[in-house]
Amino acid sequence: MAPLDPPGSAPLAGITVIALEQAVSAPMCTRALADFGARVIKVEHPVGGDFARHYDDVVLGQAAHFVWVNRGKESIALDLKTTAGLDILHRLLSRADVLVSNLAPGATTRLGLSPAALAQRYPSLIAMEIDGFGRDGPLSHKRAYDLLVQAEAGVCAVTGTAGQPAKPGPPVADVTTGLYAALAIMMGLYRRDAGASAEPRPRDAEARTGADMGISLFDTMAEMMGYHLTYARHAGVDQIPLGMSSPAVAPYGAYPTADGHTVVLGTTNDREWQRLATTVVQRPDLAADTRFRTNSGRTAHRAELDTAITAWCARHDLVEIQRIADSAGIGNARYNRPSEVLAHPQLEQRGRWREIDTPAGPIPSLLPPAVVAGYEPPMGPVPALGADTDQILSEIGCTATEIGELRDTAVIGGQVRTEVGT
Repeated sequence: MAPLDPPGSAPLAGITVIALEQAVSAPMCTRALADFGARVIKVEHPVGGDFARHYDDVVLGQAAHFVWVNRGKESIALDLKTTAGLDILHRLLSRADVLVSNLAPGATTRLGLSPAALAQRYPSLIAMEIDGFGRDGPLSHKRAYDLLVQAEAGVCAVTGTAGQPAKPGPPVADVTTGLYAALAIMMGLYRRDAGASAEPRPRDAEARTGADMGISLFDTMAEMMGYHLTYARHAGVDQIPLGMSSPAVAPYGAYPTADGHTVVLGTTNDREWQRLATTVVQRPDLAADTRFRTNSGRTAHRAELDTAITAWCARHDLVEIQRIADSAGIGNARYNRPSEVLAHPQLEQRGRWREIDTPAGPIPSLLPPAVVAGYEPPMGPVPALGADTDQILSEIGCTATEIGELRDTAVIGGQVRTEVGT
């Protein structure tokens, strides 16, 4: 049996990830790996880099999307359309454990990085390609952005209200796909290094078997639509979106309070409904009404229940409603805007904020959601474009003279480092 890692050690220490990534999906994947201690080397074009760097400039002159999903990485500015740049990439891949990419359809193949080529040249490499619609099928050639995939997969049709479909605020296609990709990579690393047997396999390159992996935003969103697709298939109808409610259960929704706030109340079973009706809104007549005895009955008569709950909430302040609901064991929440979540006591009192470095100065950043006993996520800096180019090149044997020549011929970009030896 392999010894346990010492307390505080990074679960993915010693794992190197090469990232050919843009926007959110692949960067979210590699940030998750970096949060668990992997070394992530982000390969960016010398001119502009990841286009998400330039979405806006609200974070000390930097883009909010970029600083969110790119902490803890190194950046090498490398033109992969040059022979020398592609050669450097292969030198990096020869030392890497994982390749993550989400380039435009066909881009990796044009670079000579098809699954077959990678498997032949780097048999121990875990290669994860994130795309929009999968490697085959009638839509495989299309570019896919978060909104486009959500629309194609039906997500927008079940969000918003009747006649007014909406995109969920967070980029859920990008984020969930990135996290599924990270999960698959973890599986691939485990299988590669441990195999199917109970005894760990040696960690030398000859004993490792890599993996060709692919994940599409469309397939991830189809999975997220599991309930709605199952319902539509067996009921033969599309459910009507209900804004801040749910077609699956009732009562379940948002209600204005007497002091100008909005409370969200929800029940998920018949016992909770009985407590909500009798103890919270004090309507035993509703609890006794046979029309509302089951969830299917309550969803069929949702409007009448919402009218009663709305009237009760309008007579009470938010704090009082939440106190009564908590006492009755009824799920409840306050409707918050993003600016209010920034100072949310559930984040503040649990120490969920950390300070991370960026090229423009320190900023607050949330810890990753998973809490692992004995492990503190590194929360590394957000890299400037090409900030680590010289250091990374020196690690693969480039001299200061060679680095200078690569920069003079625009193969590389980034900051000039004088400490690299000859």
